[in-house]
Amino acid sequence: MLLGLRTVAYHVDDLDKARTWFTELVGHAPYFDEPYYIGFNVGGYELGLLPDQDGVGTYWGVDDIESEVARLVGLGATIKVPISDVGGDIKTATLIDPFGNAIGVIENPNFKIP
Repeated sequence: MLLGLRTVAYHVDDLDKARTWFTELVGHAPYFDEPYYIGFNVGGYELGLLPDQDGVGTYWGVDDIESEVARLVGLGATIKVPISDVGGDIKTATLIDPFGNAIGVIENPNFKIP
């Protein structure tokens, strides 16, 4: 089941400049900082920075991504991007609902709601 909106990810063309700017914006350093993704905990939500790439920009939190993807497919969604381990024990997937909307799901054991 969906746990709630967890992540809004911005696609940036310069990850280093974006890290500096968003650190100033939110007032603290990221909790997750890797060359492929930077994540900030902002009031119980994640603000993510991704190197310039295609993809969904919002992710719904889930406890068990395999079960949730199967459930969504059972409801008529199709898989656009299969479950991927994106590092740090974080898994994401993107599905397309029957109406053409992209739905991102994320299983992130590193992110805790304060």
